Amino acid sequence: MSLGDNLHALCEWYGSELVLVDRFFPSSKTCSNCGHVQDMPLNVRTYDCPECGLSIDRDLNASINLRDAVGSTVNACG
Repeated sequence: MSLGDNLHALCEWYGSELVLVDRFFPSSKTCSNCGHVQDMPLNVRTYDCPECGLSIDRDLNASINLRDAVGSTVNACG
């Protein structure tokens, strides 16, 4: 059984919905405040947005973007 199958089964068991985000979604390259996208080498650990001035940990920024992307997907589907 694959990881995806396991996750799907667990979601069914607990009455949850599994929402997938495209693997190429630029979660760590997109400003979670204004949506500006910029290149980010992996060794850069802080996202500094030149558009709105946000300075945030790269992983926290990515997690906010993923949360918001999933929320948009769920809201769009009802």
